Amino acid sequence: MGKLVVSLDGVVIKEVQITKDKTTLGRRPYNDIVIDNLAVSGEHAVLQMVGADVFIEDLNSTNGTYINGKAIKKQLLTHNDTVEIGKYKIKYLVDEGADYEKTMIMRPGTAPPAFSAPAGPAPAMSSPASGMPSQPAVIKVLNGAAAGREVALTKVVTTVGKPGVQVASITKRPNGYAFAHVEGGTRPSVNGVPLVGDSVPLRNGDVIELAGTQMQFIHR
Repeated sequence: MGKLVVSLDGVVIKEVQITKDKTTLGRRPYNDIVIDNLAVSGEHAVLQMVGADVFIEDLNSTNGTYINGKAIKKQLLTHNDTVEIGKYKIKYLVDEGADYEKTMIMRPGTAPPAFSAPAGPAPAMSSPASGMPSQPAVIKVLNGAAAGREVALTKVVTTVGKPGVQVASITKRPNGYAFAHVEGGTRPSVNGVPLVGDSVPLRNGDVIELAGTQMQFIHR
């Protein structure tokens, strides 16, 4: 399953799962993905899903559609491609959805993370025997303009950071939450230690730092 992460000036403004055979993109309100900006044509582009492949086709837009800086008419999207429409950047990510063991494999051909096999849940993560529903974890921004903001980790995969600069993901797994590097030349850190390997498990109180922003992982 693929998804699109739409950002403007490095700030993620929406995430869209690709679930239909055709997904339209443009300024008009009837599009599946609406980008209300004069640089975007009324019917700008269309994404077509053919089996597991996703193609994007420019619909003779005024300002064109670009992938990784090159103008295209129609092209197959691959994991981590960046579609540029006006000032907007749309990152295409291959998301395996609820298949927990594959979600964090960001680079095709790499081995699954070493901790993929359940290693025994931490006491605070979940206790099915108690009958109490497990509360979703949150990340709390510690610095910058958004300091104090909390975001609940309700999705299987939540991406954080600035596309094109540094992006990481937090994956909800049966035995807890995992943090992984997605893109960027500098690896994010957990509790001041740069991430080593594909991903690491998160524990209550861990401090994540990426793209100059510090966030605390909280799982009550």
